[in-house]
Parts: sequence; C-alpha cells; structure tokens
Amino acid sequence: MKILGFVRPDGRVGIRNHIAVIPSSVCASEVAMRIASSVEGAVAIPNQHGCCQIGADLELTTDTLIGLGKNPNVAAVVVVGLGCEGVPTEKIAEEIAQTGKRVEYVIIQECGGTLKAEERGTSIAKQMVQEVAKLQREKVDISNLILAVECGGSDTTSGLASNPVAGYVSDKLIELGGTSMFSETTEIIGAEHLLAKRAVSKKVGDKLLEIVRRCEEKAKTMGVDMRGGQPTPGNIEGGISTIEEKSLGCIYKGGTKPLQGVLEYAEAPTGKGLYVMDTPGQDIESITGMTAGGAQIVIFTTGRGTPTGAPIAPVIKITGNPNTFAKMKENIDFNASAIIEGTETIKEVGEKLFSEMIEVANGKLTKAEALKHREFGIYKLISTF
Repeated sequence: MKILGFVRPDGRVGIRNHIAVIPSSVCASEVAMRIASSVEGAVAIPNQHGCCQIGADLELTTDTLIGLGKNPNVAAVVVVGLGCEGVPTEKIAEEIAQTGKRVEYVIIQECGGTLKAEERGTSIAKQMVQEVAKLQREKVDISNLILAVECGGSDTTSGLASNPVAGYVSDKLIELGGTSMFSETTEIIGAEHLLAKRAVSKKVGDKLLEIVRRCEEKAKTMGVDMRGGQPTPGNIEGGISTIEEKSLGCIYKGGTKPLQGVLEYAEAPTGKGLYVMDTPGQDIESITGMTAGGAQIVIFTTGRGTPTGAPIAPVIKITGNPNTFAKMKENIDFNASAIIEGTETIKEVGEKLFSEMIEVANGKLTKAEALKHREFGIYKLISTF
C-alpha cells in the first residue's frame, strides 16, 4: 500500500513539511514564537526547560529537542538560543543536521538582543519556507509510517470501543510493514504481565516489567499515592474505578502484535513492529516523547473529550462515546460509537479509521491542525536546580 509523503535526505518520509523553530531554552522561547508567527509554514516548539537542569534531566531535554528536529515531518530547522543556557544550542543544530536537512541557529546574546535575533531568525525561516515549498509529495510505501497511539480523558467507552479500534489500526499498519508505538507507563500498571507475555524475548519482557517497577518506586520515594492522579478525577467520573481497570482498557490501543521493544522517553525504534515507550500518563508529555521518537502521526482516543494537538504531527482524535462526539464535534475527528450502539463491529469501524489515517497521512488536516492546537510539554525527571 502506498501513501504520499516527503522523502527526506536520510531516506525517512514525512507527511508534513514544517519549518521547526526550536528554542534551546525557555529564555529563547518568546523569540522562537515571534519568528514562527511571522513566517507561514513555520511552527515554534514552546520549550519550557533547557536551563538549570542537571544530569539525566538535562540530557532528556536535549535529546527530546534533537529528536523533534529529526522527525521527518520537519523539513528544516531554526534553533534559537539565548547563549548561556544549559542545553547547548550548537549541539542541537549539529545533531539535527546529520539528517541532511537544512539547520541554522541563532544566538540572542551574539545577535545583540531579541529584536536583532528575531529579525535574523525570521529571515532564515522565510528562506527555508521558500525552499521547502518546492518539495513535492511522492508515492512511498506505507511501511515508512510510524504511528503513535495515545489515550486521554478515558471513560468506560475507551476500553470497549475507541482503544480496540486504535489497536486494530495499529495491527493493520504493522501487518503492512509499518511501526506503531504506545506509551503511558502509569496506565500499564496492573496489566504489565499481559503485555510482557507478548514480548519477543525475555529481555524485552523484563524491560517492560522494569519500567513499571521504576514508575511505582518513584511514587513511593515521593511519599504519594498515585490514586487521584491515576485514574484522574475525569476518569473516575467516566466510570473507571482503579488503575488496573484503566490499564486493562488502555492496553487495547496497542493491538495484539508481538512487542518488539521498550523505548526510553524520546528514543526512536530500531525496527518495525510494535513498541512501548516509557512516558508519564500525562497525554501531552507522552505525545511529545513519541514524536521525538520519530512518529509522524498520532491517533488519540478519548471518552471525555480533548482538543489536544501537537506542533509537528497531526493528531486524529477519536471517541467511542456518542455524547462526547456530539458535544465536541469541533475537536474530535472520528466517531467510533457505533460499536457501543451495536450497529458496527470493531473491524468495520477500524477499517474506517484506517482509511481516515491514510487521508491524513496524504495531507488532510485534522481538526487540531485546522484550529492550530499545538500543545507541548517535555517530561521532567527531577526538579530544576
């Protein structure tokens, strides 16, 4: 099966053609936003971190920003730095440039202030937009696609309808040679033994159990109970009573295929098939990690309803709750409630969602894209120092 995509210099395929303006720290975020707002086709990454971080936390922010710039939906990159932050601006630019795409960087302190940096960055971004506008979509095999599957604002219909439908699409993509990943470690707790049985090796299964153990231990060291955060108040109001019940519904979005590997946050998969990424249950931080890991498209299931989008990847939102779809038609792309109503099967609805995914991959805008919803957040490991 073929899709229409932009073939990048490193051979990877994008389904969008963004110019990404990436601030290496929060101190450069406003300038990055102003550059992107002045240039049609440019999108800023609203990074809130990048300074006063240490150790693994600093590395995670750095790696996430690099991964976002490397994502094949990004055609070219402007990196904006203040000049004295912890995350090295030049390193980010150099690492992204290894993909072969054009990358430039602007340092505010070296330019002589924000106005001059903004002027310089806007000039570069404008040139990049004009260059990438010449690129044409080409027919490529669907096996180039990496799908991220997310769930948020779950209710009882999520585990019964929208998550199984997303899992059906994940399975079909993998059967066609593609890659799929899902995440949210907190929402695996209580169902990890079922996923571990699907691992292709003991090593992969053990790593899955390890990320769940780490998650539980982190909560213990903080002296807190995850209940109230997982499941959330909205989940509980929607009929989900425990972490285990939520997890048993959540893992349906991962389909039925063998688990090929377990990824750290923002890590790219090394092969085809199904992967799990270690992320928090917070939807936006989770999507950021998976897009930094190379996912070009996101399917986001919701029972309660959410407007969530992402800066560089289209987010297809689906619900199995007919009331939610009726209330939030402006934000939700796909109605899977026929399963709940008993008029269609998971397979029938899954085929329709798969067709919707192909249309979006070929250029159809999701509702989040049309409304410019670009929610963003990077997972923090420890507090800022």
